[in-house]
This record gives sequence, structure tokens and C-alpha cells, in this order.
Amino acid sequence: MPVSNRHFASRMGRWGATHPWTAILLWLVVVVGAFSIGTVIETKQATSQDLLVGEAAEASRLIEENGLRDPAAENILIGTRAGQETAAQTTAATELRRRLAALPEVASVSDPIGSPDGRVLLLQVSMKGDADTAADRVTPLLTVTADAQKQHPGLLIEQAGDASVKHDFQEWLAKDLQKATVISVPVTLVILLLVFGALVMAGVPVLLGLTAVASTMGLWALASQLVPDPGMVTDVIVLMGLAVGVDYCLFYLRRYREECANGYDPASAVGIAAATSGHSVVVSGIAVIVSAAGLYLAGDVMLASMATGAILVVAVAMISAVTVLPALLVKLGRAVDRPRVPLVRRLSQRTGAPRVWGFLLRPATRRPLISLAVAVGGLAALALPALDMNLKATQVDDFPRSLSTMRTYDRLVEAFPSTAHTGTVAVRVPAGESEQLRTRMTRLSESVRQDPLFAEDGPPRIRYSADGRGAVLEAGTPTAPGTDAARDSVTRLRADLVPDALRGVPGVEYAVGGAQAEDMDYTSNLNSRLPLVIGGVFALTFLIILLAFRSVVVAMTTVVLNLLSVGASFGFLCLVFQRNWAEDLLDFTSTGHVVSWVPILLFVILSGLTLDYHVFVVSRIRESVVAGMTTRNAVVDGITRTAGVVTGAAAVMVAVFAAFGTLTFIEMKQIGVGLAVAIVIDATIIRIYVLPAAMTLLGRANWWPSRTGPSSSRPEPQRSAEKVGA
Repeated sequence: MPVSNRHFASRMGRWGATHPWTAILLWLVVVVGAFSIGTVIETKQATSQDLLVGEAAEASRLIEENGLRDPAAENILIGTRAGQETAAQTTAATELRRRLAALPEVASVSDPIGSPDGRVLLLQVSMKGDADTAADRVTPLLTVTADAQKQHPGLLIEQAGDASVKHDFQEWLAKDLQKATVISVPVTLVILLLVFGALVMAGVPVLLGLTAVASTMGLWALASQLVPDPGMVTDVIVLMGLAVGVDYCLFYLRRYREECANGYDPASAVGIAAATSGHSVVVSGIAVIVSAAGLYLAGDVMLASMATGAILVVAVAMISAVTVLPALLVKLGRAVDRPRVPLVRRLSQRTGAPRVWGFLLRPATRRPLISLAVAVGGLAALALPALDMNLKATQVDDFPRSLSTMRTYDRLVEAFPSTAHTGTVAVRVPAGESEQLRTRMTRLSESVRQDPLFAEDGPPRIRYSADGRGAVLEAGTPTAPGTDAARDSVTRLRADLVPDALRGVPGVEYAVGGAQAEDMDYTSNLNSRLPLVIGGVFALTFLIILLAFRSVVVAMTTVVLNLLSVGASFGFLCLVFQRNWAEDLLDFTSTGHVVSWVPILLFVILSGLTLDYHVFVVSRIRESVVAGMTTRNAVVDGITRTAGVVTGAAAVMVAVFAAFGTLTFIEMKQIGVGLAVAIVIDATIIRIYVLPAAMTLLGRANWWPSRTGPSSSRPEPQRSAEKVGA
């Protein structure tokens, strides 16, 4: 086997092995320095305007230009357990109004508003300051509301609004993320113990994975100044960092141990591991980074921020695996295999080809055409439900009802339908058209009020700008975003009501926004960009594999295998989350849709992650071909020799992703389940049937147009002074 010392991984491995203390100290400085950035620089949060696209973004721009952006509003509900309005409600409302108005965070408090059925009183509170940061200032209001509930136990006094829901949601999401981390780290350590049978060797990948996550958190605080955080980037960093950080080290360590068992001393074993597995780690890392960069083509701030977080953590994990890991191995020496777990140790050090893998690979290598047809047919069948994928952006209504503010929100919608969901019409006219603007807005209000698609418990609210040239109309809808009726209401405004009302006004600008419009525009933008993202990612994946293996056929095969595994995972995602059969199993309530940005994120991440062990396996197959084996024997040898490490790597990924699949938040649950299923498919059906069958059928054509063939250039091992196998 030729061992190249010319590529980056080999040079970095050799440098780390010859300057171990320098590499280790430099890495510690980098980790501490990067983490410290996050304590000095505050992560920049994305504003609501940052996350909008299409006509909804234009509506938001016109509202800002008109100076008519609403402040953050909180709703205080005062109900009676008896069911009818009482004097106690009025008294409580008066006291609450006085106490809330005295808070420095409050701009104004409305008079009590009675619900149409007379059961509930509503206080609407306007907060001071930027609405995007109101969640940071809402605690005093929540405290006043909670105190009022204690003072009036016979009433039901509760609060809901964008700020309080966001505050409640952020606390809950932080606990959810902590739960995933607490689950995934020990499970990962157990898997690595089973793979290596030694505590130190199992602990090193976990340690480097955690340091990669910690340092990336600080780097992300800096990067967020350019690409603001929509609130979920830290989740992606933890998810990706633990998965790839551990896997990259696992590949390296397994090859290091194998070469030590072949008689090489630790320094020589590190050199070979760097030139082989280290090179695979670099190729895989670059593939993941390039795939994640495909999210920038979506033209979406949320996806761009997640791409940035993923790129940072993968780059850090990759660099640590090829620099500090070789240094640690040299300094630890034989101690890296201590302390040993007796039974597990014996199993992990078995030599020779495991019989089970020869049995599993027999159908694909002896009857490749039949195996390929059956496997591809099965994956295509699993992918079919994806053709009926129903996409919808996550709205407040999709938040879990385990949040107390969401239960209050439901009661608010029931008592006051028009306060919950609104379609927003923003208008701007040239100077001199102010009177006509008022006339046309009044006409539009009457048209909306008479339309059954809109709420009937109150007229649309119209506000005018200080200069008289701008206006905003807010039309309540009785149905939640994502329903057919809600979509019809936006279409009615955009296609009929608004154009009819404003037709003939010279120089008028208008746009329709609101939660449902934002959902429609966001999903439409992703759908329009999806072909560009898919084409870009596949083209870059093809190019990376072509450069790595110098084979057009291997590159094309890789793209097809990615398409099969991603398509099958999408189909499974639809089967689970668009139906209700798995609700009890996975502890969720089906919303009947897949979150609109989840498929494109899954596609990009999976296109990179599945290359992790694909590159590793194909590299081993190529080594065997170069050593003189036939294609069929090389396929069996390459897959069998990598079986342990690839199975361990896949198990680590599945464990981390499955931990996120246990979370309550539907977005993270869909990401976790989708990634875990795709890795399982790739590590089993693709690796056992599709890949070996395809490569066996192609034979020598796999390596076209390169001249891969037998070679005897593998250097003689520099034997350790210790007895081999000791």
C-alpha cells in the first residue's frame, strides 16, 4: 500500500508526532481563546425582519418606513372559574392595570375588554423598547401576573404574548438541549468502549468532540455578527460537533491501533494513520463543509446561520483530529490502550475477517444485479411518501402545550379570535394622496369585514403614519396559520381585496404580511431555491470525490448513493410526522406537516455526513485493488476490514441524532429522527447491498479514468522493540 507523505493530513500528523507538546499546548490555547470569545462578545440574535422573505418582507419594510411597527404586546386574561363575569374580575383587572402601568418596561395598558361570551376580561399591555428583545424584559410583567393570581385564587389570571411565549420557549428549549447532551455523551462513551475496549482510547474522541463544540460556541459568537443567530445554531453545533468530532477520531484511532498490532512503533503507526485515515478525515471534513455551504444558496438567514455553525464545528473537529490527536497518541504511547475492559477488549482486538460480514456480503457480491435491483427498489419505495411532503414553517401554534403560556394562548384564541392571527396590509402613497389613502383603506376595511374568511368579533384595525402617507390594516382570521382557510385568506387579500381597493392610486406601494403570509413566502422561497441547492451540493460532492479518487465512476456512484439514502429518509420522515401512528412511540403530536426548512437542512447535512465512512470504506477497497486483489475480493476485504470502525462510527452518529429525536420541540425531533434514519439506511442497506453490488458489477471500470492497479510500494514496517501483539 503506498503511503503518501505529501498531503495535508500526513504533514500535520507528522508534525504533531514530532512536536507533541507544541501541538497540545497550541490546541489548548486555541480552545481556551475561542471559548473566551463567547464570554466577551454577545451572540447577535436575528430580528424578525432578518428572517422574512418575499412579499412578507416587503410588508415589514413598509411598516418600518411608515413608523407603524407595533411594540411588543402582552395579553392578560382574567377569567372566572364559575364561567360568568363577576365583580371580582373587574376588581382584579383594575388592580392589575394599575400595577402593570407602574412598571418601567410598560408603555401602556388598555382598559379591560370583555369577550363576546362575557366570560373573560382582557388587558392588552404594550411594552417599551425593541419588540425583538422584549423576551429579555418580560419577567417583571410575568411576576405581577403571578402575584395577582395568588391574591385572587378564585379567578384564573394568566398571561400570553410574543415576549412571554418566547421567554417560556427559550427556557424550555435550553433544558431540552441539555437533556440531549446528557443522554448522548455517556451513550457515545459506552459505544466507544465497546469499539476499543480501553477507557483512555474511548475517552479521547469524546474529549476532543466536546472541546470542538466548546471552542465553536465562542467562534459562533464572533461569526453571528455577520450572520445573526435565529436561536437554533447552538443546537446544530452540539449535534454536528459530537457526531463528527467523535467519528473523525474513531477512524484515526482504529487505524493507529491496527498498525500497532502489525508491529509498527507508535510514531510510525501515527504516520501511517495520518497518511490513510487522516487523509480520509480531511476529505470527509471538506465534503461536509462544502455540502453545508450549499445552504447559502437558499438565500435564507436561518439556513445560512446554521450552515455557518456547522462549517465552523466540522472544521474545528477535522483540524483537531489531524493535529492534536497524533500528538496525544505519541505522548500517551501504549497507555492509550489502558485501562482495559477485559471481555470487551478481547472482542475488540479480534483479528481476521468477521464471519458475519462475509455472510452478509455474499448476496451482493455473488448476485450483484439481483441484490442491487432489490435494494434500490426497496429504497425507492420508502422514498415514495416524500412526493406527498407537506411543508409548513413553524408558527407559535406549533409550540408544545407543555408550555403554560401556550395553554393560555389557546384560551386567548378561543375567547378573542381576532387577537391571535392577523393578516397585515401595509400601504405607502406619494405626498398629496393622504386623503385618498384614508378613503381606500376604509373601503378595504369594509370588504374585509364582510368576507367570511376573516374574524367577525371585531372590525379590522387601521393605523396611519404621522405624515399621513402610510397605513397598516390588521385583519384577524379565525383559523391558525397552515390551514387551508388561512392560506385562502392571504390569497384573497393579495389577489382580490387589496388590489381592488387600491386600484388607480398613483404611485402606491403595498404588500400583505402576517404569520400566514410569512409561512407561504418562506416555503415558496425554499421550493424555488431547492433545485439550485441540490444541484450545487451534488456538483461539489462529485468534484470532491473526483479529486480524492481520480475516478468519475466513483464520484457518480457516490452521488447516486447519497440520493438514495436521502430520498428514503425523506419518505420515512413523511410517514412518521405527517401521520399519527408514531405519536406515542416518539412522544409528539403530529401537525400533519414537515417543517419547511428541515428537508433542505437534512439533505445538505446528510450529503456530507454519509461521506464520512463512504470515503473511509472506498479508500480501503482501493488499497486492496492497488495491492492486487480482484474487484470482488477487494470489495469484500475493504468492507470487512472497516466493518468495526464504520459500525462504531454509525452507532455514534445514530446515538447522538436519536438523542435529539427524543426532544419535545418538533423541529429538533424531525432533524434528529431524519438524520438517525438516514445514517442507519446508509450503514446497512447502502453499505451491505447497494455499494458492494454496484462496485462488483462495475469491476475495473470503478476507477475510470485513473489507472488504479496492483502495486508493491507499501514500505516495510519499522517494527517496535516490543513483541508484536503484546
